[in-house]
Amino acid sequence: MLQQLLARAVPLHQTGRLAEAEPLYRDILKLAPGAYPALHLLGLLKLQQGLVPEALSLMEQALKVQPGSAETLVNYAIALSTIGRHKDALGALDRVIAAQPGNAGAWANRGGVKSKLGRPADALADLDRALALEPRNAMTQNNRGLVLHDLGRYDEALAAYDAMLALMPAYAEGRNNRGLTLQKLGRQQEAIAEFDRVIQEQPGYAGALVNRAGALWAMERLDEAMASYARALDLEPANRQALASRSNLLWTRLQALAPAIADLEKLVAVAPDHPYALGDLLHLKMQAGDWRNFESDKARLDQAVRAGKPAAIPYVYQGLCDNPADLLACAANYARAEYPERASPQSIRTQNNKPRIGYLCGEFRAQATMYLAAGLFEAHDRSRFEIIAFDNGRDDGTPTRQRVVAAFDKFISIAGLSDQDAAARIAGEGIDILVNLNGWFGRMRMGVFAHRPAPIQVNYLGFPGTLGASYIDYILADAVVIGPGEDQFYSEKVVRLPHSYQINDDKRPVPAATSRAAHGLAEDAFVFCQFNYGYKIMPDIFACWMRILKATENSVLWLLAGDPLLAENLQKEAARHGVDPGRLVFAPPLELQAHMARLALSDLFLDSLPYNAHTTASDALWMGLPLLTCKGRTFAGRVAASLLEAVGLPELVTQNMEEYENRAIALAKDPQLLKRYRERLRDNRSSAPLFDTGRTTRAIEQAYEGMLRRWQNGEAREGFAVPS
Repeated sequence: MLQQLLARAVPLHQTGRLAEAEPLYRDILKLAPGAYPALHLLGLLKLQQGLVPEALSLMEQALKVQPGSAETLVNYAIALSTIGRHKDALGALDRVIAAQPGNAGAWANRGGVKSKLGRPADALADLDRALALEPRNAMTQNNRGLVLHDLGRYDEALAAYDAMLALMPAYAEGRNNRGLTLQKLGRQQEAIAEFDRVIQEQPGYAGALVNRAGALWAMERLDEAMASYARALDLEPANRQALASRSNLLWTRLQALAPAIADLEKLVAVAPDHPYALGDLLHLKMQAGDWRNFESDKARLDQAVRAGKPAAIPYVYQGLCDNPADLLACAANYARAEYPERASPQSIRTQNNKPRIGYLCGEFRAQATMYLAAGLFEAHDRSRFEIIAFDNGRDDGTPTRQRVVAAFDKFISIAGLSDQDAAARIAGEGIDILVNLNGWFGRMRMGVFAHRPAPIQVNYLGFPGTLGASYIDYILADAVVIGPGEDQFYSEKVVRLPHSYQINDDKRPVPAATSRAAHGLAEDAFVFCQFNYGYKIMPDIFACWMRILKATENSVLWLLAGDPLLAENLQKEAARHGVDPGRLVFAPPLELQAHMARLALSDLFLDSLPYNAHTTASDALWMGLPLLTCKGRTFAGRVAASLLEAVGLPELVTQNMEEYENRAIALAKDPQLLKRYRERLRDNRSSAPLFDTGRTTRAIEQAYEGMLRRWQNGEAREGFAVPS
């Protein structure tokens, strides 16, 4: 009787008719509660239905009957891993392998579990062992491709997917994976062809449509990308990746803030733990000046970061956080999850006559980082160093681009290369020190640094804070932005330059000021200026500015215009604080020279907190505009203090918000003192350390030489201070 029931149940199970097979297994267990085959197979059936707790219970009963059953132990491990009990799963698989070293399924599944545990190299070894035992297993080839992809070994991953598809050409998920690897290799058109084939075979495969949109976006075919996202969301309105990615495209490329926020709100509603969604949503709301639920949203984000969850990318969190320990946690979480350390390419260089310094950046064009750093590249001492650029960006055809390209000994594009290939290209140049000018900002290439193509890797200028990555050795700072005793908040070793860390370009022009009337400003008004982006404006600092306006007769606050939502919401906030919204004047974006010229029309620049003005602060000081700051707790919140110290105006650095507010009001009522500050700024333009490009370049070169000495002597990385 039992055998007859089993003989009927198994074919039904094998053909996927689970609902018909289940009662037959249960009939067997009524007749014989300890029947091993029924316990095991019903447990497997429940696992296939996604009912993991019931599956585990049945498999545990089966293992009491046959403790050494390899088949049950493998399925038991799969169930354990499904609910995150990866270490228990490893234990079960180890038992199988110890008893049956030739069990290919156990090796393959152990590789999968190790991959989930973040041990890709170990996972690959197990998968290779499984394939040696069972070379024609398509799923093992697919899983091997996934691990190689995670390791950044994209060419090998592609070969694994090819082997898998040769065995199982109709496996849509595997073809989709192959397309993702082609994307990583920069072969976007081929990736699109793969995704199109998946969609043709499975029109309801929303994930392939999302991936197709990503490839189209990479090719700047933005309208087609938006259409592909829309098709995916028509199929699955709550598709997490589609909502997250479309929001990113809407905001970063199409400047459509309201629909970008709407997508993220939908995403957080259905999946609040989706990676980085909480941080992205709060960031975009800040860009819009939308502070509804700000305190609770910020507290929720902080809690998630401290719990090690992928709640915010570092660039976003830096604009919201004034706690250096939290910033380190966020950066370290992100680096581990998204850009883990990879295998290193071998440098072909055997000896260096002059150290080779490589600068890797995605912004070698008319952009804030280059407005600061162009003079650095030109001022480097070519008798002591070779300077090589690795460009991850684009040629925007501007004079800034032309100037920067001409400043380097070599200018090499890596924009079309995979991380692995770009790292090999850099290693091939024999770079001694590779400087990361992006960090977590802009067109970054942290994946290249993860391969460690140079023996010394440095975080400088583009991201004012720690990168949290083990493969970044040093950060260039100064004693203001990273104070004594604060090195613990940086994964890098801290090298302090003698004045401000921030390089400046002393070749920049001083454009003549235009008239206030041309910018909608009254000639007799006192103009407070605040030209930071909207995400740097916190509710408490804005409330402070409103109190300053109320205490200063005939004053206005001149703000940088962003999305129309920003002006609308800030005007509402002004009215809520009892300030006429008309006293907020919004300045449209202008090209650099026109922007700098208008800065001189202001009376006092009011800095933001916890994220200061950086390049904008240097622009203001260069144009002779006094800037008032409050020294924050983080690197990003102390940049303006560093600049003011280095330009000779430490009096404009306050230590708390009360002092900041009182000083702003007092300065507005003392035009003679402001005039003296303007005169001091004009006098110091040609002599202060802040604007002495050659002096700062020499200090940076001394920093590089100190790093090299330690490396060449086989010494451990250590922070140090460059003498004045």
